[in-house]
Amino acid sequence: MQAIDKTKPRTLRLHKKLLIFSLSLVVFLVVILTKAPANIQLDASRAATPIELPLSTIGRTIVDAKGKVVLLRGVNWFGMETDTHAPHGLWKRDYKEMLTQIKSLGYNVIRLPYSVAALRSLNVSGIDFGIGSNNELQGKTPLEVMDLVIQEAERQGLLILLDSHRLNDQRIPELWYGDGFTEADWIDTWTMLAIRYKNQTNVIGADLKNEPHGKASWGDNNISTDWRLAAERAGNAILGVNPNWLIVVEGVEKNVPGQKLLQHWYGGNLEGVKLYPVRLSRSNKLVYSPHEYGAGVYDQPYFYASNFPTNLIERWQIGFNYIASENIAPILIGEFGGRKVDLNSKEGIWQNELVKYIQKNNLSFTYWSWNPDSSDTGGILLDDWQSVNLPKQQLLSQLLSSVQVQPLEQPSNPPISPTPTPSVSPSTTSTAQLKVTTDINSNWETGFCVSFKITNQGNTKVNNWQLAFKMNQAKINNFWNADFKQQRAIQYVVSPLDWGKTIEPNQVRDTGFCANKLGSDYQPQQIAAVSI
Repeated sequence: MQAIDKTKPRTLRLHKKLLIFSLSLVVFLVVILTKAPANIQLDASRAATPIELPLSTIGRTIVDAKGKVVLLRGVNWFGMETDTHAPHGLWKRDYKEMLTQIKSLGYNVIRLPYSVAALRSLNVSGIDFGIGSNNELQGKTPLEVMDLVIQEAERQGLLILLDSHRLNDQRIPELWYGDGFTEADWIDTWTMLAIRYKNQTNVIGADLKNEPHGKASWGDNNISTDWRLAAERAGNAILGVNPNWLIVVEGVEKNVPGQKLLQHWYGGNLEGVKLYPVRLSRSNKLVYSPHEYGAGVYDQPYFYASNFPTNLIERWQIGFNYIASENIAPILIGEFGGRKVDLNSKEGIWQNELVKYIQKNNLSFTYWSWNPDSSDTGGILLDDWQSVNLPKQQLLSQLLSSVQVQPLEQPSNPPISPTPTPSVSPSTTSTAQLKVTTDINSNWETGFCVSFKITNQGNTKVNNWQLAFKMNQAKINNFWNADFKQQRAIQYVVSPLDWGKTIEPNQVRDTGFCANKLGSDYQPQQIAAVSI
C-alpha cells in the first residue's frame, strides 16, 4: 500500500502527599472492589507461551525453535520508506509508548517498511525530539533510528519483519530495481541488514520487495522481469549471511503463465507458485505473502458479482491459499485493511469475510495499517495518533488470541461470526470529578467488546486516574490504551498508560477490552473511576 507522505520541609510535604494519595486509593479500592487484595496480578489471559527464536517452517506452518506453531498477528507501522526516513507519528508520540500500545492491543509483530534511499541517508525528519524518549533519536541516522526501534521492540516482546517497501522515497516501483537503483543496490541493502541484525533475534525476516506489479512476471524466465527468480537471488544472498531469517515473498499482479483469475492486487497474485515455486537454499525458511484489499482501495469488478461475497472464498483459494491448503508453505497476508468494517458496505463485508477466512485457515497477517495517515484505508489509530479505532480493533480482536504459540497438531479453532447481537445501551457512572460511560458495542455469540469513556467533568486538570470494575463470567483476551490488571477472580483495576494519565477539563480518554464469554453473567459491573 502506498502511504500518504506527509530540603526537609519539602520532604515532609512530599510524605504528606504520598500519605493522602495512598489513603485515597485504599478507600477507593475497598469501596469499589470490596476488600480486594493488594497484590495485583496481570490477567492470566494475557500470558502467551514464549516464542523460542528463530522461526522456521514446516509445511503450511511457521514454527519456533521448539517446533510449536507460531501465528504472526501484526501491524504495519510505516514512515521509514517516506521522506521522513522515520516511522510516522513521532511528531505526536514517544516511540516507546507507540510500541507499548501496539503490544497492549494483542499484536506480536510489526512489519516495518523502509526505502533503500532512507537507509543510505544521514537525515531524519518528522520527529519531535522533545517528547519523552524521542530525545534518544536526535542526531541519529535513519538506520540508527531503526536500530533503536527494533531494540525497544525486543524489550517489549515484539517481533519485527523488515519490508523493502520502496527504492526511493516517493513511490512503489513495479520491479526490484529502477528509480536510480540497481538490483545490486537492493540485494546489498538486504545483506547489510541481515548481517547488522544477525544477533537481534526479534528481527525474524525479510519481506523482499513490496508489491511487484506492472511488468513484474512469475515463471516466464525473463531475467529482467521474473520476480520469482529475483526473489531466489535475494533470498539466497540473505540466507548466505543470516540463515535464521524467514524469507517472505509476495506475489505479482499479472503476467503469470496460465493464471486463472483476471484481476489481482499488486503483490497478490501467487498463482504461479503451483508450477514455479521459489527455490531457496533453505526451503524451511520460505513464506509466501499476498496483499488483499477491498472496494475502498479499488472497486474491483468481482465486488459486483451476483454471488458476492461468497465468490471471495474461491478467489482467495485460487490466488494464494492453495499454497497452505496443499501444505506447500505458510501464508502471511502482509497487507489488508480499509476504512469500513460494517456489514452493509462492500468494503465492510469484504473485510469481515477476510477476518473470518484468516481465522478459519489459521493464517498469519500484518494489518495495514497502524498509522491513521494512509489515505484510502486509515489505520488502527485515529487521527490524534492516540485513540484506537474501536470498530477496527474489535473486528481484529477475533484474531488476537492471547495464545500466540500453539501445539503443532492442535486443531484450528472454529470461526467466530462477526454478526453482532443487539448491543447493550451505554451506561454512565460518576465518581466525583470523573464520569465513566460504558458501552458494550460489539457482542457476538462467544465474545464481546467494551469501551470505557472517562470524562473530566470538573474545572481542574486530572493528573492521574484509575478505573475499577467487577466481571464474573468472562475472560479478557486483549485491551487497549490502558493496563488492565486482575485481582483474584472477578475484580479488575485499570491504569492509564503514561501518555493518557492527564485528563484536561472536558477531555475524554478512551480505553476498553474484548473478552470471551464464559456464561450469561458476563457484563462488567460496579464500574467507577477516580482521580489519584
